[in-house]
Amino acid sequence: MSIVTLEQVEAQIAHRFALLRFRPEIELLFRQDYVAERNRLIGIWAVIGLLIYDLVYFGDRAMIPDVLTEVTALRLLVFTPAVIACAFVVRRWPSSRLYDALSVLVAVLGVSLPMAAAVGSQSSYLLIYQNYNAAAFLFFVIALRPLFPAMLAGLVLMCLSHLSAVYLTGAFDAVTFGGIVTFYLMLSIFLAAAAYFLERTDRRNFLNQLRAGLLYRRLEVNAERDELTGLLNRRSLARIGREIWNTGRQLEPPVVSAILLDIDHFKRFNDLYGHMDGDACIRTVSQHICATVGRANSVFRFGGEEMLVLLPGQGSLQALAMAEKIRRAIEELAIPHGKSDHGVVTASLGVASAMPVQTAIEKLLQRADEALYEAKHRGRNMVVISEEPQVAA
Repeated sequence: MSIVTLEQVEAQIAHRFALLRFRPEIELLFRQDYVAERNRLIGIWAVIGLLIYDLVYFGDRAMIPDVLTEVTALRLLVFTPAVIACAFVVRRWPSSRLYDALSVLVAVLGVSLPMAAAVGSQSSYLLIYQNYNAAAFLFFVIALRPLFPAMLAGLVLMCLSHLSAVYLTGAFDAVTFGGIVTFYLMLSIFLAAAAYFLERTDRRNFLNQLRAGLLYRRLEVNAERDELTGLLNRRSLARIGREIWNTGRQLEPPVVSAILLDIDHFKRFNDLYGHMDGDACIRTVSQHICATVGRANSVFRFGGEEMLVLLPGQGSLQALAMAEKIRRAIEELAIPHGKSDHGVVTASLGVASAMPVQTAIEKLLQRADEALYEAKHRGRNMVVISEEPQVAA
């Protein structure tokens, strides 16, 4: 699926779309929505259209009885199966271009088949009979509603088909034929204008709905992200924690590890360099933690300079190795820290592991916090694993 950003959608709204065309990424989404909506209604419109079309049999019998057999065969044995086949094809292989092409085909067949039979009729009611095709024009624009280029092509082909058949009947003088031509040209122009503005409205509504969805998604993301670091926040911890614990039995192995880390002497860092540099330090450390642990694991800003890493399916030995990797990565950043024993920014880390089916997440975090406190007590810039018995990977 194409990825569209809120900025792209807002730019498209500002740019407008007089030619009824979006930028490629948005156009793809619009066409997917368009064909899904048309597919949802295609069965209903096929039934309604066929019912009306085939009931015109009674008009055929009254006005062109001399070719009733031919026109009935065309309605029931050609048009009806063609519509059913087109509806099946569109439902089976949904595509905006396929839908548009088959809509034009159905519309042209609907106009041309009865008029093809009427060419051989000597009825005096042909003037009234040919007016029935106005309903086919309306059904094409109002019910089938292909995209505007297909709509124009369909109206042109329907006009040509209908007017050619009317001319071939030889039943009308020049004035009458001119009136018929004028009527169908005017009808087509009005319908084309209506179709244009209707599609503009559809496209505008689609953009507004897409924008609303993207805004809501951004609000959801922002609500679960720490503004300074971009890490997940405590609110997201509650949700993700529930998800991990609810699926704990499916983990392989069925164990979760937590790494709780704290930047060493961070208050001293702020006092020495100021809060702006302190914020930059936290952001840099956060980015490198995310890069170190990978996307399969969740990283949270747990407190001011405290961060938490959850490792589903990783036991104590794996978590210990990951914590040491994080510790080295932070130290190797070599962020100057004039009031640290090491001269650079370092971190202390506490590690704990538990089986979700046996231990609540609150208990796991408490043990990781105790291990972190022990790491600080021992001199900082080190990893300490909880002394409580753990499940190894």
